[in-house]
Amino acid sequence: MSTLEWAAALASALGVWLTGQRLVVCWPVLVVASVLYGMVFVQAALYADAALQGVFVALSLYGWWQWLCGARAEGQVRVACLPTAGQLWGHMGGAGLAGIGLALALRHWTDDPTPIGDALLSAYSILAQFWGALRYRLSWVLWGVVDAFYTLLFVERGLWVTAVLYAGFVVLAFRGWQKWGQVQ
Repeated sequence: MSTLEWAAALASALGVWLTGQRLVVCWPVLVVASVLYGMVFVQAALYADAALQGVFVALSLYGWWQWLCGARAEGQVRVACLPTAGQLWGHMGGAGLAGIGLALALRHWTDDPTPIGDALLSAYSILAQFWGALRYRLSWVLWGVVDAFYTLLFVERGLWVTAVLYAGFVVLAFRGWQKWGQVQ
């Protein structure tokens, strides 16, 4: 449990909590968290997750812009309508295919001991982050599922602080789902 892992965990927890509160300031906090976790994951040979942090930086900048456009006068963002069923399944299928492609690449070019899990979790994390940027309430459900599986992966890798953090993210995802359902 390095100081770097602790800093990344604290920044991530703060960013997710701020997201649940629908406050635009969540996005710059999430940028910092992603940079820190990128370094943690490189050290742990979780290469897809390290690359994912770069994608999260880009998606956080996109989310920041999207949320600034969707902010209410009190500073909280409006929750957007859910995508259609066709969009929902198209996004889920596309993320699955991207995850399989990434898994094949990881298996061929890296020493990642769990390329399929690492890749699929990365792909669905990107989708959850994208949905969050678009202010879809459904992003919280996807985050809850992804974070539950990440918790297991981080326990397997001995990243105990991160495993506890991700278990906490499951709780925060449930809370975010509840809070975002209370507003329209």
